[in-house]
Amino acid sequence: MPGANGSYQNIPTGIQINGFKIKMMKKFSRYYKKMKIAYIKVAVLAIVVAALFFPSYQKLESTGDNIFTVYLNGTQVGIVGDPGQAEDCLIAARKRLAGTSDELVLADSEMSYEGQEVLWGAIDDTSVITINMTSVLKNSVKETLNRSYTVKINEYTVNLSSTEEVLALLQASINKYDSESEYYVDLVLDGNRELNVLTTQIYSASEQKEEEKAAEEVMTSVGINAELDAMFADVEPAVEKDFSDYELGLKSLQFGDTVEVVESYLQDDEITSLSQAIEEVTKEQEKEQIYEVVSGDTLSQIAEKNEIPLADLIAMNETIENENSMIRVGDELIVTVPEPELSVERTEEVYYEEDYEADIIYVDNDDWYTTQTKTLQEPSAGHRKVVANVSYRNKEEVVRDILKEEITYEAVPKIVERGTKIPPTYIKPISGGRQTSGFGRRRAPTRGASSNHKGIDWATPVGTAVMASSAGTVVKAGWGRGYGYVVYINHADGRQTRYGHLSKVLVSQGQTVSQGQKIALSGNTGVSTGPHVHFEILINGSQVNPLNYLN
Repeated sequence: MPGANGSYQNIPTGIQINGFKIKMMKKFSRYYKKMKIAYIKVAVLAIVVAALFFPSYQKLESTGDNIFTVYLNGTQVGIVGDPGQAEDCLIAARKRLAGTSDELVLADSEMSYEGQEVLWGAIDDTSVITINMTSVLKNSVKETLNRSYTVKINEYTVNLSSTEEVLALLQASINKYDSESEYYVDLVLDGNRELNVLTTQIYSASEQKEEEKAAEEVMTSVGINAELDAMFADVEPAVEKDFSDYELGLKSLQFGDTVEVVESYLQDDEITSLSQAIEEVTKEQEKEQIYEVVSGDTLSQIAEKNEIPLADLIAMNETIENENSMIRVGDELIVTVPEPELSVERTEEVYYEEDYEADIIYVDNDDWYTTQTKTLQEPSAGHRKVVANVSYRNKEEVVRDILKEEITYEAVPKIVERGTKIPPTYIKPISGGRQTSGFGRRRAPTRGASSNHKGIDWATPVGTAVMASSAGTVVKAGWGRGYGYVVYINHADGRQTRYGHLSKVLVSQGQTVSQGQKIALSGNTGVSTGPHVHFEILINGSQVNPLNYLN
């Protein structure tokens, strides 16, 4: 019981209260011991639970930083005792992320560490770290790359989503030439490349049937049958085919450009739709090609033959100044032709009837120059029936091989006599000088001057040596109306050259001169706006552009 001052007084062990005898101190001591044992058991159990369910604690050696906090893309994902564990966890997390898509997934994965040195440290289980990393990577997915196929045709490339679309694109390129759907495209591995590059192969249904039939014949035609077949093949005369024996139509088809197909992984916006790819690959576009000048060509004829404006032809070729510029046989000019990105080459067997011209027959005359010709017989067209193999590149015919020809009535050939002697050459009559006026229409530079300029003017100081452009005979040497002092020279090929506005004439009429011989000095006489030399070439009495004849 509490005392007067509130404290408990010592209670005898044998006190009697309401008939009960209480032994307080002995029971209290026994209860305390039981509490102490229970506390120890709880402590041991807590240690076991912590070992099983909480981050492990381990004693670490003192060797510098020995525990590391791991961050992925700036987010803490766990604590490890060795950075190598974090690398393994990142690999595992990437595999988990990749397993969520059939395509190639890209995600930012910048990992960093914060190290510290401790005596005891808690580290996370690797499975927990892997889960944390996977979560961070999912939030950091940059883009998903689609498996696709890149088609390369020369310098052109297009990306499609599947091999089926690649085949559809290539098939569309040949379908417009294969109305019977006889040919189809397949992709095969290019054996000439070290890497896995696909290329194209075009198959014909009829060719496959013929190969199968030939294989069957080889199997059945053995022994004596094979020898008999070979013997009769040698003795049987070849019978000329009739027109009805030919099987007309498409005989072969192939791509005219190399096609390469490789597998790639691309973003959605880098893949072209099939319809757009077909439009780009099959649509005809203007492409530059080289045209070689042949005998008889003029710039206007070349432009017309290639269906391009003359002005465009001049603009494309730096060597051509204007429509009167000189071109020679063998010169190479840039022209444009309409072609698709992927060209198709094919051969067709065709029948046709036509009027035809016989080849020209030439009769050589060794006393004439090659510039001289004379028609001895006028031609007349004939008529014929023809079966031919015609080869095309896209729409343009490349070569025609006649297989059978039947003449309805013969063509009469043109017979032409021509010279064989090499004609004289012509050189520029002065050294240097600046061209101030060309041949043809112009604004008259001064009163009395012609607006149709019949020669070439080169500005040069008075007294510059003027030379004979070609060997010949002087037919005029003196004053000429409008020309001032002038020299005319006739040449062996029938042409004439004229040299005007001279200050002094150094030859006389009837004199024979050689090519390059000094015949006069330049000046400013006659109708002239300044010191220069006027030079003309005449053929059959008419002026022509001298620049087309100068060597």
